[in-house]
Amino acid sequence: MLETIAQLAIFGFGISSIVLVARKNKWGFVFGLLTQPFWIYTAFINEQWGIFFVSFAYAASWSYGVYQWFYKEKIK
Repeated sequence: MLETIAQLAIFGFGISSIVLVARKNKWGFVFGLLTQPFWIYTAFINEQWGIFFVSFAYAASWSYGVYQWFYKEKIK
């Protein structure tokens, strides 16, 4: 059951993030970041170690996007 929820979250958040980023909407980065725990869980459960480790790189990339769009100007 948990695997099904993770797959649905990957589908929903993943597609939403790509569409929003393509439209230059900052919330796409948030949705992309929300997807990563589900990728990490699924990769770990299925012992897909390449996907498991690359998910952390994706999480860092999505986090950088969140920083750029939400916090960078406020810090200056």
